[in-house]
Amino acid sequence: MAHQLPLIELKGIIFGYPNSPPILHGVDLSVRSGDRLILVGGNGAGKTTLFHLILGLLQPWSGEIQLFGKRCSREKDFKEPRQSIGLLFQDPDDQLFSPSVLEDVAFGPLNQGLSHRRAEERSRLTLEALGISHLASRVPYHLSGGEKRLCALATILAMRPRVLLLDEPTVGLEDQAVERLLGCISSMGIEALVIISHRPQVLAPVTNGLLRLEQGRLTQMGC
Repeated sequence: MAHQLPLIELKGIIFGYPNSPPILHGVDLSVRSGDRLILVGGNGAGKTTLFHLILGLLQPWSGEIQLFGKRCSREKDFKEPRQSIGLLFQDPDDQLFSPSVLEDVAFGPLNQGLSHRRAEERSRLTLEALGISHLASRVPYHLSGGEKRLCALATILAMRPRVLLLDEPTVGLEDQAVERLLGCISSMGIEALVIISHRPQVLAPVTNGLLRLEQGRLTQMGC
C-alpha cells in the first residue's frame, strides 16, 4: 500500500485569475484510495478553484496534474478521468437542468451507456438512498435550496464515481438530511473523497484527514 499510486496528484500548482496575483502558490496534493479528506480555508482561499483545476475546468499557470497515474495537461487528457470523478458544484443550479429530478439523475448513467431501464433503476435507488424519492417527478427549479443540493448530489452518485469532490454539500440541509447524506456516501464504495466545508465537525464521522488551504499553500494532516 505504501507504493500505491495516488488517484489524484498535484505538484507545484500555481494559479491566478486574469489581472490578479496568483491565489495558489505551488500547491502539492496527494489523494489516495481510502482517503476521506476535509478541505478548509477562508473565503477566497482557492478551495473551489482547486477542484476546478483537478478536473481541467481551469488550467494552472504552472505545475503538474496526474489523475489515476496519468499526466493531464490538455482538455482531451481530462475526458476519461472525469468519468470517474464526481464533482458537486457549490451552486446546485449548475447541475440541474432537466424537466424533472429523475431525468437529471438519469442523465449521467445514460451517457455512460446504460439502457433507459437500467439508468432509471439506478436513479431511483440513488434518490431512495438519499431519502428524496418523493422528488423524482418534481421540477428542479421549484425545489428548496437543500432539496436542490441533495438532487445535485444524486446526479453524481448515480454515475458511481471512484472519487468524489464535494463543494459545501451540507449547506442548507437539516441535520436529518446531513445524516442521510453521510450514510449514503459511506455505503457507496467510493475510493476517495474530498469535501470542502465550513463545518468539519459535522463531517468528522466519514473523514480521516484534513487539508488546510491558506495563503496559497496547502497543508495536509491527519484528523
